[in-house]
Amino acid sequence: MLHYDLMLPRAILIDIIPPQMKQPEAKRRLYELECLVNTYGGIVIVKIIQRRSVPDYKTYIGSGKLKEVIETAKRDKADIIIINNLLKPKQMLAIGDIVRHAGALCGQAQDRPLQVWDRIDLILKIFQKHATTAEAKLQIKLAAIRHMGPRIFGMGMEMSQQAGGIGTRGIGETNIEIMKRHLALQTSQVEKKLEDASRSRGEHRKRRDRLGLKTVSIVGYTNSGKSSLLNALTHKGAYVANKLFATLDTRVAKLWLADNQEILLSDTIGFIQDLPPELISAFRSTLEETVEADLLLHVVDASDQYWHQQAQEVEKILEQLGLAATPKIYVFNKIDLVPRDQRTNVWAQHLDKLINAKSKEQNAKNTPVRFVSCLTGEGLDKLKDILRSSF
Repeated sequence: MLHYDLMLPRAILIDIIPPQMKQPEAKRRLYELECLVNTYGGIVIVKIIQRRSVPDYKTYIGSGKLKEVIETAKRDKADIIIINNLLKPKQMLAIGDIVRHAGALCGQAQDRPLQVWDRIDLILKIFQKHATTAEAKLQIKLAAIRHMGPRIFGMGMEMSQQAGGIGTRGIGETNIEIMKRHLALQTSQVEKKLEDASRSRGEHRKRRDRLGLKTVSIVGYTNSGKSSLLNALTHKGAYVANKLFATLDTRVAKLWLADNQEILLSDTIGFIQDLPPELISAFRSTLEETVEADLLLHVVDASDQYWHQQAQEVEKILEQLGLAATPKIYVFNKIDLVPRDQRTNVWAQHLDKLINAKSKEQNAKNTPVRFVSCLTGEGLDKLKDILRSSF
């Protein structure tokens, strides 16, 4: 029998999917959300999938379904309802009103109301727990302002009371206008500090360019083993954990290849499905190492049953960053977890799914792909060989 820490928050997960979505994809989406909850430090007690052609305009999941979920939360003493979608500010406010009127209380603290998060709220909570550097904390603050700000603006009449009187500025000014100005000031201050960090990193890149050092950026889905690869190749000692978003900062290390040939490897934040533009934008300064790289190592978790979907998500984000044409090598990691008789199948799937079908035959022998295990060291020498020949 499993014994869970009773102090961990208890979560109900809800995913709204189109009727035509196939079951494996629906299962993958909810599995990933559960992994995010585990990374945050919570326990999933109920999982719900709802098929809708169009999300409910007011509450996204529909008021009837929401009331059912609230009753389930009361019965099972849930702390959080997490909706696996990006909700509009007015939808979150409407849901919050219904939860408050229902008098739903948290399972662990009966004096606190039940919380409702969307997918981005959960990711931001994880970011906040994992941020260690001042720059990462600033990036998270900027992303939170951009995500939460519209909710404040959508509070309507609740925020529209006029502020005035002795000791206040702007007689007749509404609370929402004051909040807008406050958030705009905060955004400006955070952006300035991030620009300073970006400028400093730019100077480092100029110095590396003067020294003739080529740069290789490690990219990939979160928890694909990017930091493990950096450690295995350079012995950098970057933090590694079997959880999503263990790395939020950029780490740069030298890799000696041969004949006095050195390159710089950088590892940064992992990508994930449905990563919204405001999060990518907030981490722009961190991602600059990737944008400016001469070569990309796209790390894929070969042991993950959903590796192809994950690789596609990474490719979409790279395209958003303007990196579709940047030379890259696919690195299938964790090959030690794939039985030897199945590795050929992984290779065949790679050719079928990641390479244009029309050019598959002519490119098969020269496909930039390597299979490695950062745990056992298998394949790392062959990866170094292709890196050596790339410059």
